[in-house]
Amino acid sequence: MRRKKDLAGPAGQEKNNIKKRQKKTAAKVLSYIRHYFFLAVLSLLFAAVNVVTALYLPMLTGDAVDTMLKKGAVDFILLKELLVRMGIVIGIAGASGWLMSICNNRITYCVVRDIRRDAFGKLQKLPLKYLDGHPVGDLVSRMIADVDQFADGLLMGFTQAFTGVLTILLTLVFMLRINVWITLVVVLVTPLSFFVAAFIAGRTSRMFQKQSEARGIQTDLIDEMIGNQQTVQAYGYEGKALERFGEINDKLEKYSLKATFFSSLVNPSTRFVNNIVYAGVGITGAFFAINGSLTVGGLSCFLSYANQYTKPFNEISGVITELQNALTCAGRVFDLIDAEEETDDGHAKERIEKTEGTVQLEHVDFSYVPDQPLIQDLNLSVESGKRVAIVGPTGCGKTTMINLIMRFYDVNAGRICIDRKDIRKLSRKNLRSQYGMVLQETWLKDGTVLENLMFGKEDATREEVMEAAKLSHAHSFIKRLPKGYDTVIRENGENLSQGQRQLLCIARVFLLKPPMLILDEATSSIDTRTEMKIQSAFGRLMEGRTSFIVAHRLSTIQNADIILVMKDGKIVEQGNHESLLKQDGFYAELYRKI
Repeated sequence: MRRKKDLAGPAGQEKNNIKKRQKKTAAKVLSYIRHYFFLAVLSLLFAAVNVVTALYLPMLTGDAVDTMLKKGAVDFILLKELLVRMGIVIGIAGASGWLMSICNNRITYCVVRDIRRDAFGKLQKLPLKYLDGHPVGDLVSRMIADVDQFADGLLMGFTQAFTGVLTILLTLVFMLRINVWITLVVVLVTPLSFFVAAFIAGRTSRMFQKQSEARGIQTDLIDEMIGNQQTVQAYGYEGKALERFGEINDKLEKYSLKATFFSSLVNPSTRFVNNIVYAGVGITGAFFAINGSLTVGGLSCFLSYANQYTKPFNEISGVITELQNALTCAGRVFDLIDAEEETDDGHAKERIEKTEGTVQLEHVDFSYVPDQPLIQDLNLSVESGKRVAIVGPTGCGKTTMINLIMRFYDVNAGRICIDRKDIRKLSRKNLRSQYGMVLQETWLKDGTVLENLMFGKEDATREEVMEAAKLSHAHSFIKRLPKGYDTVIRENGENLSQGQRQLLCIARVFLLKPPMLILDEATSSIDTRTEMKIQSAFGRLMEGRTSFIVAHRLSTIQNADIILVMKDGKIVEQGNHESLLKQDGFYAELYRKI
């Protein structure tokens, strides 16, 4: 017995985990629906009216059948009255169904809007560590494809779940009023539908989970390949890209087919049971009609009720399958929404209005992965207005130091201070407002040149923007654009050259005039002549400002006040260009290799 239990353990544990996850997700969904309580109540009221009128119609039909006793003995007066009543009932049923659909659509798409808003809002609050650890395509898939799948399932649930349950209960009441014994036949056979549906639904949940995950991986690959198509073609990677896509696509096909196969079994299986119920009602009712205890109209009415009673079992079975898919997709979105945010620093007591520009790193330890130390016991003191260059081989920790200074990551041990204040006691917004940053990788939003330049200073005047563009040597190429500063730039500046994009990013910093500067290979994509002019402009901008310059080309940092030479996460040498060359150490070795 113990051996059997151990073998079943992992599968049973996985099943329990799925159930717990679905319950948690369902609770979150209900918390969103709660904001639209009034619409939900209205939907339930219209659903009740729709069900009652739909169930009253077979009674009128049965009575209409009974008015036709035999040839030449038809009660036309009563038949006319019943037909008028049937028309009114059909009109009420149609109107209530239409109003219920309006309410359900309104609730569904308001909930979807709120979830997308919260998910996108969470992206703005997530630490860089989370974004670095999750593919962009997967995050996009969660916010778009998964939310759409969830919307479809939620809409179906609203439309069919409550009306289905109410139809089953009220149909039983109506059938009991006509004949208890035939009703008993229906009640005894119908639960088979639930057992069949529950058995199949248990097999589908895992497949829907794998389907969503595979879809996210596929979206990420597509995003990666389209965004880097130039590199893909330059290195002849097309074949390998197709191979990778084919592998992921095959997995998605397999999971989708299995999920669809199992879910598609639900409807025909429950319909088979329902046909057995209908046949049982027909045979049993025929005996009662022959014995005279049930009229032909009554039998007709009962057969209609048998259909209406069994139909919701099909719908609810389908809803269960769709809801499993919807809850799986919603769970992935809620994983994003529930992800741990950057620590709330809105309560930060300390604040810097205008920094002096002194920076200290005291016994700083940091690693991206716990068991792989990168920076250990790093100490540095930078005086106000100094130009600090950081050099070293790839992976030595240059950009990591910038990430720590900007507090994109928090240190594992030690502390970083600005103006003798621990940066963890400052709000991130206040800290980052002290810096202007130009990275090697450029980013421009979809909008005009002017809007992109004003990204960090929205209240700047057009004249200020143009002055900053002139200082950064971007003005001349901007004037040559079709509409100058009003030219619309496509997403990430795809209609500009790499050098032009970088000039615009440099112009942003000139407009901002921040107290401190961080330049990470800021001129890597610019021609030599323009670079010399910009270096001269940067020289004027850095006067009196503490500046950190990450450089691979040592020729660009020879005028720095302090050069920090990093290796394996530690500062192995520091000094100015001349003193480091005299030491004939690691810096001198790097300089000779240029």
